[in-house]
Amino acid sequence: MDQDESLHRYGLHPAGTDLDAVRELLADHTRRERRAQGDGDTELMKLCCVQLFHTAALDDVLLIWQAKSAGMDADCSIDIQLLCGSGLARTKAYLSSRSLPAAEAALERLIHCEAAGDFEDFTTDAYAARWAAYYAA
Repeated sequence: MDQDESLHRYGLHPAGTDLDAVRELLADHTRRERRAQGDGDTELMKLCCVQLFHTAALDDVLLIWQAKSAGMDADCSIDIQLLCGSGLARTKAYLSSRSLPAAEAALERLIHCEAAGDFEDFTTDAYAARWAAYYAA
């Protein structure tokens, strides 16, 4: 499945019954990208992260982080803000509560990006609207 097929099948706001398929698709392409840069479809990975952002489920934060950190192309394609579907404060609190190396790395990056101004005026609604416009084009 490619980005266009996923967008057609699931839309930007997948129904609850489709979320597991989106997660599996993201996990599969994350594994591919980790195996060899370029093997994963980073545009599809980005879309999956956008779809999961809209669910605002904290359980998806580390899955999105794994995708973002799968390789250089994925890191550039997947915005750090996509970890924050539940908001920046809730995401940081969630990551702080997890004693996993991936959670610590994600939290460190969030803090660094926040200090650099990447979350200035960030709201989940405005960020979601940006992606709606992006995929409508």
